[in-house]
Amino acid sequence: MDEVKLGPGGVPDWLAPMVRFCSRCGTELRFGPIEGEERDRLRCPSCGFVFYVNPRLVVTTLPITDRGEVMLIRRGIAPGFNQWAQPGGFLEIDETVRDAAIRETLEETGLRVEPGSIVGLYSRVPAAVVVIAFEARIVGGAPTVTPESLETRPFAPAGIPWPEIAFETSILALRDWVARVRPDLPLPDPSTIHRDFGA
Repeated sequence: MDEVKLGPGGVPDWLAPMVRFCSRCGTELRFGPIEGEERDRLRCPSCGFVFYVNPRLVVTTLPITDRGEVMLIRRGIAPGFNQWAQPGGFLEIDETVRDAAIRETLEETGLRVEPGSIVGLYSRVPAAVVVIAFEARIVGGAPTVTPESLETRPFAPAGIPWPEIAFETSILALRDWVARVRPDLPLPDPSTIHRDFGA
């Protein structure tokens, strides 16, 4: 597992500038031991508010065609620009994971889907996210280019471009799906696929 670099506030370096002050009273947060807690945390010395740094939920789908192919997007944004991934994004506060899966897939691919079984749940600790991947049946729409995707196209289980997959969590989800639908196919070792971004 990749080591997460924690700054002086006990949070990932990239997140530290966003969690410097108490959201209740505005006092600068301090990192240290808290009575009754097993780990050091950010705490407000004025009002006692404890800031828990928890991961965000990313909801994704593996949209499956009638021919049993998976639709992937060539990402049009960073991280993973110009690399392949399944459609997905952050869960909004007012939606269910199923609703988020449908919305994100439509936004990124132009496809309407019906989420089915969960393929897996994956952690990207350095990015502070947990990724859920649904297998999804395509029920409408048409593949299109969007601000977030340069291309949307189908791949047979044997034709997935493993070295061009954007994220380790995408590789893991695709591996789990291929193992389910085509257990006869060899699967890549994620640790052998080099990436210069994300996790």
